[in-house]
Amino acid sequence: MYIRGYKRVDIILLTVTFLSSYIAAITIPTTAPSTAATIDSSQVAVSLEFFAFPGYTELVSTGTCLVNLQALRGAPVAVRIGGTTQDRATYDPSLATAVSYTVASPTDAPTSLTFGPSFFTLAASDLKGNVTIGLNRQLNDQANTLAAAVQAKNTMPNLYAIELGNEPDLYASTSPIVPSSGWSQTADAASEKSWFTAIAPSVGNIFQAAVYLSWRTAATISLLGTSIGNVRTVSEHSYPQSACGGATTNLQTLMSHSGIVSYTAGFKDDAASAHAAGVRYFLGETNSATCGGGGISPTFGAALWIVDYVLQGALNGVERLYFHQGTIGDCQYCWWGRFTTGAPFYGAYFVSQASDFIFEFDIFLGTDGAKLEMLDDGTGAVASYVIYNSAGAAVRLLVYNSNYYDGTGTRSSTSVSFTGGGIPSSGTATALRLTGPNATSRVDEGGIVTIGGGVTFDGDCNAIGTQTRENVVVTGGSLTVVVQASEALLVSL
Repeated sequence: MYIRGYKRVDIILLTVTFLSSYIAAITIPTTAPSTAATIDSSQVAVSLEFFAFPGYTELVSTGTCLVNLQALRGAPVAVRIGGTTQDRATYDPSLATAVSYTVASPTDAPTSLTFGPSFFTLAASDLKGNVTIGLNRQLNDQANTLAAAVQAKNTMPNLYAIELGNEPDLYASTSPIVPSSGWSQTADAASEKSWFTAIAPSVGNIFQAAVYLSWRTAATISLLGTSIGNVRTVSEHSYPQSACGGATTNLQTLMSHSGIVSYTAGFKDDAASAHAAGVRYFLGETNSATCGGGGISPTFGAALWIVDYVLQGALNGVERLYFHQGTIGDCQYCWWGRFTTGAPFYGAYFVSQASDFIFEFDIFLGTDGAKLEMLDDGTGAVASYVIYNSAGAAVRLLVYNSNYYDGTGTRSSTSVSFTGGGIPSSGTATALRLTGPNATSRVDEGGIVTIGGGVTFDGDCNAIGTQTRENVVVTGGSLTVVVQASEALLVSL
C-alpha cells in the first residue's frame, strides 16, 4: 500500500456540548466469552463477475485494493469468480484469449460467451489468495464443465473451490438443466449430487454447494446425503435490498443496526447446519442491493453498513462474506472500477486492519483479531463490539452510530462509556474515526469520506492524506467516546 503526506497528529477527544443521548457504562468481558465468534483471515472477501474478471485484472485499482486488504488482515484476500454470466459461459480449450463475447455497449453483460485456458492462468497469476471458480451447470453440458474444471485444477495452485451453477433457484423452466418433471430444491440437490459424483474423481472434493439467493441451504445439505463428502463449502447469496425493475431502496433501513442484527440472524441456522456437516458456510456473493445496487450503494451509509454487516455475519456463523463487483463502469455497489475508489471501500478497509508501520495502531479486525463479541443487545441504533486477540485479551472496541443523518438539520451524537476488559485504571486509549459529511455522501460526487480525519483513497486505491489520531482519556478504569449519527469509531485499548 502507498500513502503520501503521512504524519501523526495527537488530539484529545473533548467533551461535546450537543450530545443527544448517553449510553451508560458497558462492561467489557475480561476474556473472550464462549459466545464470541471466530474471525477468518479473509472475513472480508471479494466476488468478481465471471465475464468481467479479465477486465478487472487490467485495472490498476484491482491490484492495489486487493494488496491493501491483504496488508490489513495479514493474509491474501479470498476471491470468487462467478455470477450470472458463469451460466452463460462455454469453455473453449483452443481459445487464445481469456474471454470472447460481443455486446452492444461496454456496460452490457453478454448473453453468451466463451472462455479459454488463459482465464485460469490469469486467476493463478493475478490473485494471491485462494480462489473459487464458478462454472456452468444451467446449459447442462457436463462434459464441457468437466473440461473447464480439470483445466482450472491443473493451472491454479490457488484453486480453493468450484461451484457448479449460479443461483439455480432462479433457473427458468426453459433452462436446459431443468428436467421435464420440473425444477425445485429437491431436483436441484439431485442435480448437484449427480454432477459432484461425476466430476469429483477428476478434481477432488472441492465443490461449493447450493449457491442460492432465495432457497435456504440447510435443506440441500440434508438432500445431498453422502455427497456432502464432495463439498468443501456451502454458499448463500445475500442482498438486503433490491434495485431491480425500478424497485425502491432505502438507505436508512439498510444501515440500521437493529435491522442488520435482525437480517443476519437469518443465516444462523444455515451456518449451523453446514458446520454440523463438516463444511464451511460463506456468503459467496453479497452486497447492498441487487441489480448493481441502485442509488444507495455508492454512499457513505453503505460503507457503514459494510462495517456492521461483516461483524454481524461473523457472529451468526458466516465465515466469509464475498462482496460482489459487477460490470465495470455500470456498477453502483462496486468498490472500485473506472472511477475513483468508492465510499463502500472505506467501510471494508475500516473494519479490517491497517499496516502498523503506516498507522501505528490497528483497525478493528486486524492481524491479531481472533474473537469477536457484540456488547449491545442489538435492539438500538448504536452498536458496540470488542475484538480479542489469540491470547484472549480485549484489544479493540468499535462503536457504530447508525442513527440516520442526511445532511439536514443538526447532526446528533451519542456518548458511550466502557469499563472492564483491557481498560487500564488511568491513561489514554487511541481512537480512529470513520466519518463523512452525511450518510448520503458519495466520493464519486465530491463527498469527502475519511479514516482518521484525513486518509482517503485515490482512483487507483492508493491511501493518501494525513491521519489524525484521537486520544481518549481513561479515568477510574472507564472511558467515554462520542460518536455522531452516521459515523463509526474504533478504540485501541
